[in-house]
Amino acid sequence: MLEIFQDGGLLMLPIAFCSVIAVAICLERWWSLRRAQVLPEPLLARMGDTSGWPSSSTALNELGETSQLGYVLAVGLANIAQPKEEFQKARQTALDITAHSLERHLTGLGVVASICPLLGILGTVVGLIEVFDQLFAAGQTDSQLLAGGISTALITTAAGLSVAIPALVCHRALLRHVDALLLEIEAVSDRFFDQMRKDA
Repeated sequence: MLEIFQDGGLLMLPIAFCSVIAVAICLERWWSLRRAQVLPEPLLARMGDTSGWPSSSTALNELGETSQLGYVLAVGLANIAQPKEEFQKARQTALDITAHSLERHLTGLGVVASICPLLGILGTVVGLIEVFDQLFAAGQTDSQLLAGGISTALITTAAGLSVAIPALVCHRALLRHVDALLLEIEAVSDRFFDQMRKDA
């Protein structure tokens, strides 16, 4: 494995670095985007009752720090006495901030998925240039030497695709998961605040 890495040349280093970044982002987002973390079951169960919710800024801040759903609820509760239009505007802002929080680092994962194939192709092109330069300098046209050089040059393309494909799959899957979580946060908070306004 080390020999293959060395044969790939210097551009194997940024590809390897990108692979580490991709793995780190995937693991961090997988852990942070667990449903139990974003929409805790105790909080969902508590939302069945619209009475007894905090109103002080300190208590609302504590609620907002528990989870993304808690944050949306805290903003809504802080603005529940506002006119409907102002309330909806505040809640939408909270949902936008929550979306930004859930999508954290996913842009980086998308960048990794995009640039790794380009790094691989660049490595291959650089490798082919070196192969042809060596053949020209030696005055050789041996097809076996040429084939061996091309094979070595293609290592970076294979490495780049090997990183990019899983990164792209994870990026798409995580974005889909974020969308599902946001829809659920919006739906449950809508029901909760509609019921709270009816009970008021």
